[in-house]
Amino acid sequence: MARNAQPVLGLPNGLELRPWCLEDADALAAAGQDPAIRRWNLFTVESAQDARNRIERMHGRWQAETGAVWAVARPGGEATGLIGLNDVDLEGGSAEIIYWLLPAARGGGVAVEAVKRVSRWALEELGLHRLRLCHSVANPASCKVALKAGYPFEGVMRGALLHADGWHDQHLHARIRGDAPKAL
Repeated sequence: MARNAQPVLGLPNGLELRPWCLEDADALAAAGQDPAIRRWNLFTVESAQDARNRIERMHGRWQAETGAVWAVARPGGEATGLIGLNDVDLEGGSAEIIYWLLPAARGGGVAVEAVKRVSRWALEELGLHRLRLCHSVANPASCKVALKAGYPFEGVMRGALLHADGWHDQHLHARIRGDAPKAL
């Protein structure tokens, strides 16, 4: 991963997945204030400086080969979402898919296409074996994204993540390399 520049990945809807840049700090700060993003992602950014620091950490995770995070954007445009791989384990061949979208980007299938594209890159180009996608059982929109992106439901992880309103059970969805390509 780190030996190469983080790739820009195209989406079929004219959007692209590109590395975050410091100019995206305002979009990241806005996401940190969005109630749905904060609720489901335990994500807070309190200032533009906080956002710039977070973007620098994203670049550091790419260099350390522990994460890969892209901005969802129109070519040359402002970031409207985030998609990435968390907890990358190159030796163990696994990672977790993470994502969120700002309100204006929701509802048009963008999350599904982004999950499919990052999954294809991670399994085919990076060579990972297993990708997992987890979400609160109280978040049916993320369950729909997982299923539409080809992530079968595997089970419920009880009390798996502490949200602002208490402990949430989580659905576990996963893909492995070799799963039917029609889902990717």
